[in-house]
Amino acid sequence: MAAPARAGPPFLSDDPDPTPLHEYEILFFAEGEPLRGDLSGSTGIDFNYGAAPDLQLTAAAPLAFEEVGGERAWGLGNVELAAKLRVLHQETFGWDVAIFPRLFLPSASDLGDQHASFLLPVWVGRENDGWSTFGGGGCAINRGGDSQDYCLAGWAVTFDVTPRLNLGGEIFHQSADTEGGESTTTLGVGGTFDLNETLHLLGYLGTAPDHFAEADHTGWYASVLLTF
Repeated sequence: MAAPARAGPPFLSDDPDPTPLHEYEILFFAEGEPLRGDLSGSTGIDFNYGAAPDLQLTAAAPLAFEEVGGERAWGLGNVELAAKLRVLHQETFGWDVAIFPRLFLPSASDLGDQHASFLLPVWVGRENDGWSTFGGGGCAINRGGDSQDYCLAGWAVTFDVTPRLNLGGEIFHQSADTEGGESTTTLGVGGTFDLNETLHLLGYLGTAPDHFAEADHTGWYASVLLTF
């Protein structure tokens, strides 16, 4: 999949809404991508806290995995520390706007990047009568080994099908993040189902049509979200 970490679960694109003040969002997630019969991905925890009005603090710890030729390997991925700050509001500006600087720490295993990287995106969005549209993008400082700086951009539209079910789709693009690598465009669909006010199920399925000739680039994401 075309992102160092998922921005706005279950989507790769993010919305500008931070976690509400003094509330918690904890995601237990798993994601993967089959590649020529093998599999790679990660599982872990994504923690968000509404630390102040319009300010969300984020920490994510992924456990990366890889299965090649029937052999499996596990290792800690790149831990993420981030803060989302909403700087403009739909009520006064017409759109919500937020910046979401994200720091990815060096990994202690071979399944993550051995260097730190920093991503600075801007996300915008608005909601109206059950519809939500959001997206944006930014660029990353990503230097170490054969890695290189890259940029990403995406946009999503979602709709409340029922009071408990929200579905949507997105298009997401990222330039190459390694020397000699290729850019990737992902088309994806995702949804959220509210079991109750605290427990929620999230899912996503995406594909990279520009790489169909090379491999099966169908990625998936699933998580259980606790809000309180």
